[in-house]
Amino acid sequence: MAAPLRSDAQRNRARVLKAAQEAFASEGLAVPLDEIARRAGVGSGTVYRHFSSKEVLFEVIILGRLQQLVDQAEQLIDAAEPAEALLTFLSLTIEEGSVRKDMMDALAGDDIEPSAAVPQARLHLRRVIGKLLFQAQQVGAIRDDISVADLMALITGLILARHRNDGGMAGPQRVLGVVWDGLRAGCSGPVTRSPRSPRADADRAAP
Repeated sequence: MAAPLRSDAQRNRARVLKAAQEAFASEGLAVPLDEIARRAGVGSGTVYRHFSSKEVLFEVIILGRLQQLVDQAEQLIDAAEPAEALLTFLSLTIEEGSVRKDMMDALAGDDIEPSAAVPQARLHLRRVIGKLLFQAQQVGAIRDDISVADLMALITGLILARHRNDGGMAGPQRVLGVVWDGLRAGCSGPVTRSPRSPRADADRAAP
């Protein structure tokens, strides 16, 4: 068992992780490790003492992002309105992915990970999304010819398009509305609300 880190080493590791989260979210894997060290206020050697390479550090951040998605999806399983649950998850994922380049990398599945941890986490996410999709299909709210692979391709494609479009593409919620119409085409199940930003809901609820 590895010896516990000293308090100063724990603080440095936390600072590196926080800086890496921000740097990878804005620039993806392209951000230099030296830049992460600069943002954390430590030397590059300190980063390497905690993480053997930039790819290993990136993997830690990606695993955290994927686990957040899994947790959010699991909270929506067995919701009273399966279609609403699926739409909520799609809306949240696309909106978050539109402002986080590392989220795009996590969903796209680029061969960047040095271990099997990320593929396993991605598989777990696909299974949870599959449950949301199946429940929505069971009540006739989503076309039954849509697979999890189709859904993942749509999510990843929309996020990727947002990152490559330089602002010319319509907002993610409007685009999701078009996708949602396609997913529901020909269905007679319950119609849920129009896609709406989770942040907008939070703003409305604020005093």
